[in-house]
Amino acid sequence: MVPGDWPAVERIYAQGIEDGEATFEASTPTWEAFDAGKLGFGRLVAVESVAGVVAGWVAASPVSSREVYRGVIEHSVYVDRAFRGQGIGRMLLDAFIADAEAAGAWTIQSSVFPENAASLRLHEQAGFRVVGRRERIAQSAAGPRAGEWRDTVLIERRSERNGV
Repeated sequence: MVPGDWPAVERIYAQGIEDGEATFEASTPTWEAFDAGKLGFGRLVAVESVAGVVAGWVAASPVSSREVYRGVIEHSVYVDRAFRGQGIGRMLLDAFIADAEAAGAWTIQSSVFPENAASLRLHEQAGFRVVGRRERIAQSAAGPRAGEWRDTVLIERRSERNGV
């Protein structure tokens, strides 16, 4: 992912906000805010080969600034509505896991709405496990469930490569 990918990445991110099953956010950030909050590795886009459009993206943030948690990261993966169900999410997630482990990550985590069955299946197939459910953790800020208290399912993938 490079700055020139941002318009497409932002458009896909906005779809996730509109759908109401991918994030608590109400609006997309600026490129500068997004860039500042994400790690330098594992920022990937999937480009559809025929039209050359960005079909999905993945990126991660550190879980903590404390040194002891340097290998624990939280990721997000989004796929454009037009390309869902075609294996792009799995391709992105597999490439991201490889990048993250090469960079020394030992735990990759995410919080997923329990209603987002496709994301939960995708992550399970990629070796993630459910750690727990966080009940009424926050209110959705946008989408069809704006204002509703929502649960999230905390998932993680531990790296055998990096000693966990």
